Amino acid sequence: MWIKRIDKRLVLSRLSHRRVRSYHDDATFGYRVPAKYQLPDYTQEELDNRNANAPLLRYVESVRRHGHRAAQIDPLDLMDRDPVGALDASRYGLQRTQSYPLQGILHTPPSLRPTTPPSTAAPERTETGEGSNVSKSLEEIEKHLMEVYVDKIGFEYMHCPEKNERLWFSHHVETEASSFPEPFEEERKKQIWKLLMRSEELDRFLGKKFPNLKRYGCEGAESMLPALSTLFEVSAKSGISSIVLSLPHRGRLSLLCDPDLLDFSPTALFAKIRGKAEFDPSTAPGATGDVISHLSATRDIPFGSDDKVNVNVKMLQNPSHLEAVNPVALGVTRSKQMELLKSSPKECQLGDKAMCVQLHGDAAFAGQGVVSESLGLSGLPHFGSGGTVHIIVKYPSIGYTTPASLARSSVYSSDVAKMIGCPILHVNGDYPEAVARAVDIAFRYRQMFRKDVVIDLICYRRWGHNELDEPGYTQPKMYEKIRGRKSVPEIYEARLKEQGVLTQESASQARITYNEHLEAQSSQMEKYKPKSDMLEGKWKNYVWPAGSEADHHPDTGVNKGELTNIAKASVTLPENFNIHSRLKRHISSRLKSLEKKVDFATAEAMAFGSLLKEGYDVRISGQDVGRGTFSQRHAMFVDQKTESCIIPLNEELGESAGKLELANSSLSEMAVLGFEVGLSWSSPKLLPIWEAQFGDFMNGAQSMIDTFIVGAQAKWLKQSGLVMMLPHGYDGAGPEHSSCKIERFLQLSNDSQTSNTHGDINLTFVNPSTPAQLFHLLRRQMKRNYRRPLIIASPKGLLRSPLAASALEDMTPGTTFQPILEGPTDPSAKRVILCSGKHYYTLLEALTRSDKLSSVNMVRVEELSPFPYKELENVLSKDENKDKEIVWAQEEPSNQGAWSYVKPRLEAVLENVGYKGKVRYAGRSSGATTAVAVGERHKTEVEQMINDALE
Repeated sequence: MWIKRIDKRLVLSRLSHRRVRSYHDDATFGYRVPAKYQLPDYTQEELDNRNANAPLLRYVESVRRHGHRAAQIDPLDLMDRDPVGALDASRYGLQRTQSYPLQGILHTPPSLRPTTPPSTAAPERTETGEGSNVSKSLEEIEKHLMEVYVDKIGFEYMHCPEKNERLWFSHHVETEASSFPEPFEEERKKQIWKLLMRSEELDRFLGKKFPNLKRYGCEGAESMLPALSTLFEVSAKSGISSIVLSLPHRGRLSLLCDPDLLDFSPTALFAKIRGKAEFDPSTAPGATGDVISHLSATRDIPFGSDDKVNVNVKMLQNPSHLEAVNPVALGVTRSKQMELLKSSPKECQLGDKAMCVQLHGDAAFAGQGVVSESLGLSGLPHFGSGGTVHIIVKYPSIGYTTPASLARSSVYSSDVAKMIGCPILHVNGDYPEAVARAVDIAFRYRQMFRKDVVIDLICYRRWGHNELDEPGYTQPKMYEKIRGRKSVPEIYEARLKEQGVLTQESASQARITYNEHLEAQSSQMEKYKPKSDMLEGKWKNYVWPAGSEADHHPDTGVNKGELTNIAKASVTLPENFNIHSRLKRHISSRLKSLEKKVDFATAEAMAFGSLLKEGYDVRISGQDVGRGTFSQRHAMFVDQKTESCIIPLNEELGESAGKLELANSSLSEMAVLGFEVGLSWSSPKLLPIWEAQFGDFMNGAQSMIDTFIVGAQAKWLKQSGLVMMLPHGYDGAGPEHSSCKIERFLQLSNDSQTSNTHGDINLTFVNPSTPAQLFHLLRRQMKRNYRRPLIIASPKGLLRSPLAASALEDMTPGTTFQPILEGPTDPSAKRVILCSGKHYYTLLEALTRSDKLSSVNMVRVEELSPFPYKELENVLSKDENKDKEIVWAQEEPSNQGAWSYVKPRLEAVLENVGYKGKVRYAGRSSGATTAVAVGERHKTEVEQMINDALE
C-alpha cells in the first residue's frame, strides 16, 4: 500500500490530529502546523496475504525493529553487541525451500532505480514489493533485509507513533529510493574525498603551525563534512533557500574553512589565532570577541552545473554551554519562515523555504536538559519550524573522558529523541557514501512530514577531548586501536584508488596544492584587516549602540485620540461572540478607565497597538500569556461555546498593521527564552517578549541569560530587542514567587560605578511603578535606532491599583520614559528616601498614615541599568540643604535586590553634588532565601522595613 492524494494518490489534510477542540486554532496569528499525509489502509488482498503468511510478516517486522542492533555502525567495533535472535529466520518457522508472496508484507527495489529528487509527492507503487504478487525465496528475502537493515546504516523508525511515517519509511528504505545514482558517480566520490582530505590537511596544518592550539579538530569525524554537503545540496535542489546551522566546537574550523562549504577565510582564522580581533574594533566600541571554536559565517552555497541553484547557510555563534544554541537556532529559523511567508504563495507550507540543522555531541545530547526542552518545542504551533535535521557526532568515549556506560542510561545517546517519536538513523562514519545516503533519507523524511529526524553519525576522536589531551590515561585500549588505524580520509582514498577513481599521483598532488593554499593564506595574516558585518541586510537601518548616532531617548508619545481608539479596539468583539460573563466587567472597566486613568494592562495594550499600527510585530511567549498570569491582560478571548479564539488587536487595526502573536508555550524556561533570543536576532522589527509566570522562574534559563542575552553584543556583535517580563514584588507569596532576582541582572550589567555613556551598557533593567512608564518602555524598545535587551521587574499587586494608574496625558507626544520619578517634596524635609518599584507605594501609604509626608522627600529610581547618574544629580542638586539623611529603601533582603549595586553609584552621585555623609540602608536583613513563607513573620518584616525607612 502507498500514499494517495485525493486523485487516488495522496490525501492531504491540514489537520495535525483529529480534533474536537478549536482552541488556539489557525485563526490566531502565528499558528503554523505541518500538513499531514494520510495513507489508505491495506487492501483486502494485502490483508489476506499478511494473515496467510503471518510468520513471514513477524520476521520482516522483527528485522525492521531490531536490525539496527546488529548493523555494522561502529567504526572501532567497540560497542557492546549481544546476538540478536530476532533476526534469525529459523525462529519463525519459515522454510528455505519455499517461496513467499510479498504482497502487503515487504518492499523490494525495482530492477531499474531512477533517481528522484526529494519531494512531498509520493512515488507510485512499484512493480515489486507491497502491492504486487511477486514471490521471493527465503534466501532472497533474507539477503534483501540484511542489505537494508543490517549494513552500514541502522534504522530506528518502528517506534514512531504515526503509522503513516512507519509505512513511508519501510517503503523508502526497502525500495532504496535515492536522490543520487547507485553506485555514486565518480565525480560525487571525488567531491566527497576532497571534503575529507581538506579537513584532514587543515587539521594537520594547524597542528604544525600552532602546536599549542586547542582546535577541537574533525579528525576521526571527517564524514561530518560530506554529510553537511549532501544536506545542503538536496536542500537547495528542493527549493529551500535558507538553512540555519548550529553546532558545537568539534569540527567547526573544518566546516568553516572548506571552500565548497562556508568558505571562511583561512587568513582570518590564522589572524584570530595569532591574537587579532575577528571584527573591526573601530566599528564596534566595547566589543570583546570570542574564541575560535565559536566563530560563525554566512554564505550562499551554489550547487548544480551552472551554480544557479544555491542555498544560504547561516552558521550561528555558540557558547561553550553545549546545546544552549539549539532553541536559538529554532527561533532564527522560525523568524525566517514567518518573514518568507509574507512574500510566498498562500499554499506555502511550514518549512518549505527555511530549515534548521543542528549538530550535537553525543554526551551533550544525552545529558543536557535543553535538548529535550527544544525537542518539545518542535511540534508546537507557535514554535515549530517544519522539522529540524539533527546530526549527532558520536564517539565511543563520551564526554571529556567518561565512558558511555557512566554517562547515560540508554543504549544510544540519540534515545532522548524518541520522546517525540523521531526516526533515528545510525551510520558508520568510516563509510562516507553510507553517510551521504543516510542524510538523503533523513532529508526526504523531513520534507515529507516536516518533523525532526536524527542522524547518529558514529565516529571517533583521534586526539581525545582536544589535541593537547592524553586520552590514553583513561581509555588505553581504545586509543591503542585508534592510533593503529588509518584515518577516515585515508581509508576512503584507498577505496577510490582500488576503484580507479583516484590515482596515487592525483591524490598526493591535491593534498600538496591545498597545503600550498593554506601556506599562502598564512603568509597574509599580519596584513589582514577584519570587517564587521553586524549592520547588514535587515540591520542596515540600525546603528551600533555605543556609536555616536545612537538615539537613546526617542519620542515615544502617541496622540490621545489614537490611544483611546487602540484601547477600545483591544476589547472589541464580534456581536455573536460568546464571551465569558466575568470578562464583561474587564471590558467595561477598560472603557471607563479611558475617561480617568488606566491600569498596566491597558497601557500595555495601547503600547502594542500603537506599535502594530506603525508596522512592527509583537510576540509574547510564556505560560498563560494570552490572558496573563494574574488574569490581567486578556489580549485574546475564547468563545465559550465554540472555543474559537480571537485577538482583537489583530482584527481591528487594519490590514497594513503588524500582528500580535500570543504564543502560550510549553512549561520550559531555557528553551523558550532561547527561542525568543533567536527571533530577536533575526527580526529587528519584532518586539519579542518572554514573560515568566513569576520572576524567579527565570532561574531555569540562567545560562541562556548569561551567554545569549547579556554577552552576545560584546562577544558576537549581536543586538537583541528581547524583553523579559519578570513579575516581582513581596506580598507574602514565599520564596519562589516574590523576586525576579534583581541582584543577578545588576551584577551582570557592565554599567560603570561612577558614570556611563548609556550606549556601552549591555542590558537595560527597570522596575516601573506606573502604567505610563511601561507604555514608554515598550515603545522605546522599538523606536530606538538600535536594539538592547530589556529586563522588566514587572508588577503584580500594582496591576489594578488605582494609586499606580496613569492618565492618558502621560503617554501623549512629548512624553517619554523617565529614569527618575520624584514623589512629594518639601524643602524642609530632613530625609530623602530613594527606592524602586512597588516599594514606593508601601512607604507612601505609611507616610500618609503617619502624617509625616513633609518630613521626607521620595525619589523613585525606575531605571537601574544604566544607572541614571545625570537625572539623579539633577534631582538631588535642587536641594540646597546637603546635610539631609539619604536612605536607600528596598523590600528585598540586603544581600539581594539593588542595594549592593546602587550603593557605590549613589555615593558617587552624592559626592558630585556635595552631599555629606553616607547612604543608609533600610530594608530586610540578609536572607538565605528570597522571602519568608510564614505569614506572621512576613508582616513583622514589613513593619520593620517601614520603621527603618521612616523613623
